[in-house]
Amino acid sequence: MQPSQVSLVQATFDKVLPISDVAAQIFYDRLFQLDPSIRRLFNGDLRMQGKKLMDALSIIVGNLNRPDRILPGVRALGRRHAAYGVENHHYATVGEALLWTLARTKVVVEGAAAAPVAAVLNGLVEADTGAPTSAMACVV
Repeated sequence: MQPSQVSLVQATFDKVLPISDVAAQIFYDRLFQLDPSIRRLFNGDLRMQGKKLMDALSIIVGNLNRPDRILPGVRALGRRHAAYGVENHHYATVGEALLWTLARTKVVVEGAAAAPVAAVLNGLVEADTGAPTSAMACVV
């Protein structure tokens, strides 16, 4: 990712932070609408899960220009989520739900920001199995 793309992704995410609780609720509503079977993976308080999601996203997005700082933690998070039952086909749904949430909350991701956001969603880490995983899928 080019420095200008990192800045654009970070600026886009900064627009979400003031409404992160609402954005998380909208995200999970959309995620479960797209794939109701994913709901079974969540047993706890979704408000707390939403806070965890936004905290993890904040760390990931804030460190996009320093991936060496976040990749070990993101990979470990991915392994834990695989143990919870997250499957490879869920990752595209998570990415779709996130992009939809950004649009719904009036945080428009377009033009030069669209490709970097998609890269964040679809391939920053690989599971120990070698299957491609998404950083986003690892934080839900």
